[in-house]
Amino acid sequence: MIIAIDGPAASGKGTLARRIAAHFGMAWLDTGLLYRAVARDVLSAGRDLEDVQAAIAAAKSVNAETLNDPGLRGPRVGDAASIIAKIPEVRAALLEYQRVFARQDNGAVLDGRDIGTVVCPDAHVKIFVTASDEARAKRRFLEHQSRGESVTYDDLLVDIRRRDARDSSRSAAPMFAAGDALHLDTTSLDADQAFAAALQLIDGARKTR
Repeated sequence: MIIAIDGPAASGKGTLARRIAAHFGMAWLDTGLLYRAVARDVLSAGRDLEDVQAAIAAAKSVNAETLNDPGLRGPRVGDAASIIAKIPEVRAALLEYQRVFARQDNGAVLDGRDIGTVVCPDAHVKIFVTASDEARAKRRFLEHQSRGESVTYDDLLVDIRRRDARDSSRSAAPMFAAGDALHLDTTSLDADQAFAAALQLIDGARKTR
């Protein structure tokens, strides 16, 4: 079984996908980390994020073993990843990696922005997770605050809205909900409530297949 979890930044999709994978004993991939890793490697090489050839080279040589790098969670890399993700050749280079990951014997849960529409359009269950801009900015602020990082709520709100616009309007695999995706708004839900709601959606989808 393949479960696709899509949605904008800080909607809660990553935490949700990780818990769903653990619940069903399935593998989990945060596909956003792939783009963050590419952005990190381009920046580390001293290249410009708009340097298409440098980005393609980084995507083709991305090391999956470095996806647990804490530096990938920072706001600078997150914004850089959104820029990198606009490049069609980068998305193409990372597409096969994601599809191979999804074909695991015990099933897989993948979260991102184009899983249900591009990466795994035939996923057994698709969930599009949303939350208000303000709720997402607050979550991001608390995350950075817990790591001792100096950021402001207002800056994060601006950043989230800018990333939403960039991700939704890019020519390569823009972010939008698949036609057969189930919608989950987590604005007023905590992590446990969101998880319970997602399990209900998954259970209902499996019964109708």
